[in-house]
This record gives sequence, C-alpha cells and structure tokens, in this order.
Amino acid sequence: MLLFVPDMSCASCVAKIEKAFNGAGVEARINLADKQVAVANGIAAAQAQQILQGAGYRGEVIDNAADAMADKAAHDAKEYRTRIIQAVITLGIGVPMMLWGWLGGEMSVDTEAARVGWGIAAVVCLVLLIACGGHFFAGAWRALKAKSANMDSLIAVGTGTAWLYSTAVVVAPQWFPDGTRHVYFEASLMILGLINLGHALELRARGKTSEAVQKLIGLQANSAYLVTDSGDREVPIDSVKVGDVLRLRSGDKVALDGEVLSGQSLLNEAMLTGEPMPVNKAAGDSVNAGTINGDGSLTYRVTRAQQDTRLAQIIALVQEAQTSKMPIGRLTDKIAGVFVPVVMLLALVAAVIWYVVGPQPALSHALVVLTSVLIIACPCALGLATPMSIMVAVGRAAQMGVLIKNGEALQTAAKVNCVVLDKTGTVTEGKPQVVAVHCFSDVTEPQVLQVAASLEQQSSHPLAAAVQQAADAQNLSRVDVSEFTYLQGQGVMGTVAGSDWLIGNEKLLQAKSIPLEATASRALTEAAALGQTPVLVAKDGVLQALVAISDPIRADAKAALQLLKQQGKRLVLLSGDNQHTADAVAQQLGIDQVIAGVLPDQKQAWVQKFQQQGEVVAMVGDGINDAPALAAADVGVALGTGTDVAIESSDMTLLTPRLENLALGFALSKATLGNIKQNLFGAFIYNSVGIPVAAGVLYPVFGVLLSPVIAGAAMALSSLTVVTNANRLRYKKLD
Repeated sequence: MLLFVPDMSCASCVAKIEKAFNGAGVEARINLADKQVAVANGIAAAQAQQILQGAGYRGEVIDNAADAMADKAAHDAKEYRTRIIQAVITLGIGVPMMLWGWLGGEMSVDTEAARVGWGIAAVVCLVLLIACGGHFFAGAWRALKAKSANMDSLIAVGTGTAWLYSTAVVVAPQWFPDGTRHVYFEASLMILGLINLGHALELRARGKTSEAVQKLIGLQANSAYLVTDSGDREVPIDSVKVGDVLRLRSGDKVALDGEVLSGQSLLNEAMLTGEPMPVNKAAGDSVNAGTINGDGSLTYRVTRAQQDTRLAQIIALVQEAQTSKMPIGRLTDKIAGVFVPVVMLLALVAAVIWYVVGPQPALSHALVVLTSVLIIACPCALGLATPMSIMVAVGRAAQMGVLIKNGEALQTAAKVNCVVLDKTGTVTEGKPQVVAVHCFSDVTEPQVLQVAASLEQQSSHPLAAAVQQAADAQNLSRVDVSEFTYLQGQGVMGTVAGSDWLIGNEKLLQAKSIPLEATASRALTEAAALGQTPVLVAKDGVLQALVAISDPIRADAKAALQLLKQQGKRLVLLSGDNQHTADAVAQQLGIDQVIAGVLPDQKQAWVQKFQQQGEVVAMVGDGINDAPALAAADVGVALGTGTDVAIESSDMTLLTPRLENLALGFALSKATLGNIKQNLFGAFIYNSVGIPVAAGVLYPVFGVLLSPVIAGAAMALSSLTVVTNANRLRYKKLD
C-alpha cells in the first residue's frame, strides 16, 4: 500500500514518520523525493492513515504505482507554480523595501506619518506571511506538537519575530528607547522569498525522478498476435495468459517473456543487455518482453505473466531502488532541533533578567534584548549554508558538462570509493566499426571491402552497417550482386562478376565445407583475444579474408580512468558482453575488476553487494539495462548520449560523453562538501558569538547594548559571508 504525503518536506519529517510507524510495529519505506510512504502488507489503510495523523501528517492512499506517479507529478507541478508565485510576490515587495533602507530611506517610526506608512506595511507583510509563508508556520507548529524543531521552526521564528517586533514599534513606539524604533518588515519578506525560491528550484530539479519508470512502462507492448486454430488474432496484452502461443512479426516488440517454438529471427536486445549486436533466436531459445524483432518471423509460447516478465522486474527494481534511498543532509535539521529551543530559551532568560535587574525603562530594554537575540539568530546564514553551496556547485558542474539532479547526489559523490562502469556505450563508443582487414590470398583490402559492402547493403545487421561505413570511408563504389541469399544467423551469399562470394561467421564456412588454414585460425584467435567480432569472406569455396569488427574504446577513456584511480577510486567493469571481450577492454584501460555476462538484475545485485562490503558506489552507464543499477547505486551517473531511462534513473548526467568530466565531478563534489561544512561552521560560530552580545553580556563592562538595527545588520553580514564563501566554488581549482 502506498500513501501520498504532500506535507512531507524535509529529513526531519521522514524521521518523525519512520518513528511513528516503527513505534506501531509497522514496516514502512519512505521516499522523500516522491512524498510517498510504502507500507508493508497486512495493515489496513485506515490504520496507516491513523499512524500518519498521529505524527502530524495527512496521507492519501494510492491504489497503484501509476496513480502514485500521476498524483506526485500533478502535486509537484502545482507546488512548483505556487512556490514561484510566492517567491515573486514576496521578493517583489521585499527588495524595494530593502533598497529603500539602503538608499537612506527612513526605516524608523519617529513621526506620525512614518507610523501610518509602516502600519500599512505591517498589514501587507502579515497578509504575505499568511499567504506565502503559512506552510512554514504550519510545519513549525507540527514540529512543536511533536516536541522537536526543524528549518520550518527557524524560518517561522525569524520571520515572525521580525514582524512582531516591527508591528510593536508601529503600535506603541513609546515603549521603545530612542534608536530602537527600527522596523524589519523587509527581513521577513526577503527570508520568505529566498527560501520559497530555493524550494521551487529544488522541486524543478527533482521533478523527473519518476519519469524513468514511466519510460520503462512505455517499452511494454500493448497488444500481441495470438495463434489460434482459426488463424492469428490481435489481442490486448492484458488478455494473454501463460501457455498461450504468440506470433512475432517483422519489427514487432516481444509482448511477454516466452520460449521460441518455430521460426528464426534476429532480435535487438539492447534494452535488456546493452549490447548493440542482435541475437539470433530459434526453436528452444528464450525471448524477453520489450525486445524488438528484426526481419524474421517466429512463434513462441508465453512462459511468464505480464507482471513477472524481466522488463516488469526491471521496472520494479528501479522503483524499489528509488524508494529505498535514505535522505542525507540532515545536519541542518539536527542543528535546528537543538538550536531553535536553545535560542528561544536564551532570549527569554535574557529578557527576564533585563526586566528584573535592568535599567529603566525595564520593559523596553527587555523587549529590545529579546528581539535582538531572535533576529541575530535568524535562519538566513544557517538556512543558506547548504543550498547556496549546492546552487553554485550545480551551476559550475553544468558549465563543465555535468548535470547534477539534486544536492544529495553532490554530497554523496564526495564519498565514492568504487566506480562501476558499463562497457558498451560507456567506456566504448557503442558503434561497431571495422578495425582491421586480414587478407589470406592475393585479394586486397579495398577489393574485400567493396565486395563485402555490395553484399551487405541488402542486410540490416549492425555488422553490415560497419562494413558499409568502412567502404564509404575509402570511397568504394558498389558492384552488382546476383543470386543474393540471406542465411539467418550465419551470413549472406551472392554472385559478383561470375564468382560466388559468401560473408559470415564460422558456422557459414562449416556449412559450406570451407576449411580454415593455419594463418586464418591464428587471426581468429587474435581477434578473440582483442574482443573483436570476426567476419569471414570467401570466394569460390576458398577463404579470402577476415574483417575484424569491434566497438572501439573511447579516445579519452584511458586517461579519464587514470584520473579516477589517482583519486583513490577502485574501478569495476560490469558488462553484459562475453568474458573475452570484457577482459580485453579492461586490460587496455587498467580496470581493477571485470564482471561479464550479467543481466540487469544481476548488475543491481553486484552494486548492492559492493555496498554491503562497505563501499560507496557510483554506477556509470547509458542503457536501459543499466537503469536498476543506476538507481540502486549511491550515485548513478548516466551519459547524456544514452537512453532517457538511464538518464532519469541517475543522479548525475555527463552531458557530453567525456569520462574525464566524471573525475572533475567527483572533485567538485568533495570541494562542495568542504564548502558546506565551512558555511555551517561559520554560521554556528557567528550565532555562538552574536547571541551573547545581543543578550547584553557587554553591557556591565562597556555599557554597550546591541540594538536590533545592529543585530539586523549583523544578520545580513552573516548571510553575505555565507554567500561569498559559497561563490568561491565558481573559481576553485579542482584537483
């Protein structure tokens, strides 16, 4: 059962909800990004909602994952628009107020005209506090009822205190000593505006997390051709049962997992294995839902229901991995949980002391001290400490060609010590190319390529495309071919200029009783050692040449992976390709560990195994088959040239397939984490020093009592310090 919790806004919310369900003995998995609580079976919806209400939250029961994604998308879109509008309104009024003060405008209530003017401002500010900041006060109230505090508490205290003090100055200016009748309405509005804007940007950045699942669902076929006694009949996929026989026509998607009964065809399984080479399927072979048929036709018996197919399992794995991710970055909320009650207690104690033993007018001085302490403890510096660093870092990362989906990924990337790499399309180009032509007779390379390209131009096989490209690169024209024959799973045959030519694999040569000489055998062995696919060319029953085709390694891959090793990262190659090919690639790149022949669920299992061994794992991939592993990794990194599903399952995307940007991304992450810690430390130290001064500890010795005006200036200075420090990330040299 899924619950949609629209008011779940921060890590402390997750902690409270977890505590409520655990206290009731109910297993619950919480996804902050999607505002969802997945509750274990065996509990009634009413009971789950009651537990949630006990923690101070409301939740709606969602019947299925599709509804959950739709509700979440609609809610996020609405909330994004709301936060943008709130930010525009509050900043639109707050910025002119702030500029008025900076440019020498009167910010004190010393005349009746000023009192009237600021009285109007007080009403406007109150309306905006309710309309644009009501959710912060509601969150603070829930935290108070739960006997805790969070960032909502800090925001509510800061904005509320500034408004209350300013309104008190307007209503009863005689209560305040000369020089303390300053108003802080602009502070309330600026705080609300900036924080609402930050929330809107976060919603926008995280708004596509569920689209990966939607794209995967889109890979499923909607109908299938059911084989019956009266002929083939197109039926909806929902009506197909295990044991039914389906026909797969040219270009169709496989509807459900099954076993081939008759026929033969090449299937594109790239969505499943990530490998570009199509796979020959014949009687007895298995086929998987979502894979795409080539030119042939076959029939197959359904062996798995729709919800049990391998594609359905991939969808479930992505959903589970996204939901099981625990939120990080609770440091600010932890500080707030202690900081807010301590500050309020100190402010009250200081006010009472000034009221009891302070100089006259005692009440005025007590109010000044109370307000100064609360204003100087305003959440600006503490609240900006993390988001400012993340905002600057994400901007610089984008300039470097690294798109970072959220701040959590940026922080986690600093701790990565194991980088798991997919092979095809990640460390290799993902496009087969002719890399060598070995001639065994008096034929030349151009002759071999010309004839091969002439025959292969009638084939749609990816290897044929590689031969065509090689011939085009040498400007070779095509020659006439007669008696062309396509042999499924073996190759092609035809007559050129009176000679019989054939192009294909070893099976084709064996079928035609064409022997392999010692030189050709050595060439085959060398090609296998290098991870190359051999295409054999024969003329009139005699082997003429071997065309070696492989997926070339990216030009920058070796240098980029060396940078990662210099950063102390352990490198693992995790590929669906065969062991020989994977080993050959890893040897050239200096990769530490090779795991080959793995399927999508096995990739995810390996990532989780490394995590269980205590490693912080980054998974780098580009295919649909990588999506579960990308979602399960501590940091998923997709190539921008990869599939949409891989990109949306990941936390970071390399906009251009330059792997050295990955090393720069990790270096930036480490620098950002250090910058955030500096900001938090600075904000905390600032408050530790500023609060006692605001409370009046200097008054007995120096006769100095901090005015709320100075407290407001100090508050602004602390925020400026945080912003300045965060902006150093724009120019910091990355190792």
